[in-house]
Amino acid sequence: MKQRTLANAIHAKGIGLHTGHQAHITLRPAPVDTGIVFRRVDVEPAVEFKVTPELVAETTLCTTIRAGNKKIATIEHLMSALAGVGMDNVYIDIDADEVPIMDGSASHFIFLIQAAGIKLQDSPKRFLVIKQPVRVENELGGWAEFKPHRGYKLNFAIKFNHPAFKQTAEDMTLEFSSTSYFKEVSRARTFGFFNDMEALRAQKLALGASLDNAIGLDEQGVMNKGGLRNKDEFVRHKILDAVGDLFMSGYAIVGEFSAFKSGHALNNQLLRKLFSEPGAFEFMTEFGDQDDPINFDSSKVLV
Repeated sequence: MKQRTLANAIHAKGIGLHTGHQAHITLRPAPVDTGIVFRRVDVEPAVEFKVTPELVAETTLCTTIRAGNKKIATIEHLMSALAGVGMDNVYIDIDADEVPIMDGSASHFIFLIQAAGIKLQDSPKRFLVIKQPVRVENELGGWAEFKPHRGYKLNFAIKFNHPAFKQTAEDMTLEFSSTSYFKEVSRARTFGFFNDMEALRAQKLALGASLDNAIGLDEQGVMNKGGLRNKDEFVRHKILDAVGDLFMSGYAIVGEFSAFKSGHALNNQLLRKLFSEPGAFEFMTEFGDQDDPINFDSSKVLV
């Protein structure tokens, strides 16, 4: 399988979920082996953020990356969309400190990427292959782990003490491919609790949040007029987030990810622990006579 970049540049704009700041983003093609590179172009000279697990600086309600004294918040939905199409190399120019939230899912980013088209490059794609189990836990009973697996499989379970979650599935498994990602998780929106809003805004969080870009939950249930897109939209969104957080590795993952009550912090800790154990993974470009471990065929490719 060959590396992938965009066939054309594509632009979008919107507001940040937490900062409320307006932002313009441009996704541009990048050469072979560039990786995923964010660029703050509102400063001179532009500041580059080449995606690695160590770039993550904050994980409160979103994934925030930092380079020097500049940061970019809420990158996980865009990262998830890039993972969903099997992207390897792209420049992401942004003129603010937070990626636009769009509708709270990855679907707008998928649309933009598909509109730009995907170009195959003249170099083999590198996969991050899990060779040994790796696990992290927190003091709240949450955990996340990798195990070897032929393909990319994600298992996620959530647990919230709220009436809306009693009417929905709280666990899900995704056998990852572009098709399954687009269909099963890309449209799942972020969610939040109305009772938390005052406290969040006092901390300068959720300043751009609304029912247009998130699922709101009050004491009775879902506040959005249209309800949920899927009855288990909550756990679907958690998988969407995990796909984006784990793509901070910079590579398509071949292995099984399982998690219970995990979030941005544990997802990042798991990646850091994986890379601290050289025997737990290897990079591969060839798989012998076997088929490629992940199918990205439904992505729009312009050769």
